Amino acid sequence: MRKKVETVRLKKKPQEARVYQLKISLRYSQPPIWRRVLVADDTTLAKLHHIVQIVMGWDDYHLHQFEIRQKYYSDPEQMEDDVFENEDEDEHRLTLGELFQSPKAKFLYRYDFGDNWEHEILIEKIMPPDGQTRYPVLIGGARACPPEDSGGIGGYYKKLEIMRKPRHPEHREIAEWMGEEFDPESFDAEWINKNLQALQR
Repeated sequence: MRKKVETVRLKKKPQEARVYQLKISLRYSQPPIWRRVLVADDTTLAKLHHIVQIVMGWDDYHLHQFEIRQKYYSDPEQMEDDVFENEDEDEHRLTLGELFQSPKAKFLYRYDFGDNWEHEILIEKIMPPDGQTRYPVLIGGARACPPEDSGGIGGYYKKLEIMRKPRHPEHREIAEWMGEEFDPESFDAEWINKNLQALQR
């Protein structure tokens, strides 16, 4: 008599959650303006847009776009704007976990096509969550974000130069526009993390 052989079906192991350590650098800034942030692997590009806005210090007044492996992603509501020559894909549909399976990848985030602020985003590490931290969270950075509409990186540095020269004919005007208390060497990490908490809900 033959013994009945039971077939054992192994259940697929669910994908373990991962955390991405990103370094966001404002291109062409010298000395570098950058932020380091931890985000969950299920973060969509749409959510990453809001994260970049908060950690860098932008006010989300302008259009934006991601460029990843020669493909473009943006918000469908802005896709019909004449500034977009490419057929952009919907940034809500893809997550970091779906786009990147290994570290060291780089991609671009553009903001304000007039001033043309370009950010290089480097995936420094991919690691398991620590079980206590809520993501996203800022863990490092350097220097203040330029004010909105300051004329791109060149215009921003020109304004800083004028602010350092009290006798410059435009000093008073630029100082009032930038804000007398503006410090290009500092940023408020506590304020950033407080605002990131709103994205955790």
